[in-house]
Amino acid sequence: MNYFVEGLQGSGKSTLVKRLAERLPDHKVFHEGDYSPVELAWCVYVSKAKYREILEKYYEIRSMIAEKSHEEDDHMIICYTQILTDIPGFHKDLEQYEIYNNRLTPEAFRKVILERFSKWKTDGNIFECSLFQNIVEDMILFQDASDQEITDFYREIRSVLTGRDYRIMYLWTEDISSNIDAIRKERSDDHGKELWFPLMLRYFNESAYAKKRGLSGEEAMLDHFEHRQTLELSICKDVFSDRYTMLKSKGYSCEYGITE
Repeated sequence: MNYFVEGLQGSGKSTLVKRLAERLPDHKVFHEGDYSPVELAWCVYVSKAKYREILEKYYEIRSMIAEKSHEEDDHMIICYTQILTDIPGFHKDLEQYEIYNNRLTPEAFRKVILERFSKWKTDGNIFECSLFQNIVEDMILFQDASDQEITDFYREIRSVLTGRDYRIMYLWTEDISSNIDAIRKERSDDHGKELWFPLMLRYFNESAYAKKRGLSGEEAMLDHFEHRQTLELSICKDVFSDRYTMLKSKGYSCEYGITE
């Protein structure tokens, strides 16, 4: 069985992934930023020609880049956030080659995702936020796709996954605001300075979705999260009705719904 652990930021995905991994030690865990057969978050996705340009530009660390690089047909994937270097601007530069945040046309974006899901062949995996979070965020915030368009796209994903064994473990959050407050504190430095929340808020404020509607600020972002959760649960029910288990965020038993 393969598991997709999904839910909003702060819902406890990392904790559930850890518990699943402890219960299923023969499964392989994929976090954001890892080289994954299905997800490209925090990874560069470029042609081989562009990859050679990157190696030439950062010649002094080319061996480090190569170590975190993977070939897929005519593309190269670099897990660039796993490369530790003090070269100024390195991570910001490579960020431009991710597939998210309107860096690809909607058509190219969907083609990449469908092709990778269709070519995925391994089993016994636990994926953290690899099915919904980054794809849905991009389609809402940067492609301005409607709920129906997003749902229809997931019908295509469901189709290419025909014959695969997988289970979606969705962590439903009752109090989104409290969960976000908790993660704000967790992801702060030793002096209490928030590290994650300002970046998340800026990400929302600068999205095409927010700008088009004149939205900004914490309340608007929380409304977006509420909408996203409602949409993702709707997709679970309408598209993956036989493939998902809904668990209450931070209020579930690991004995429920987790099987070999």
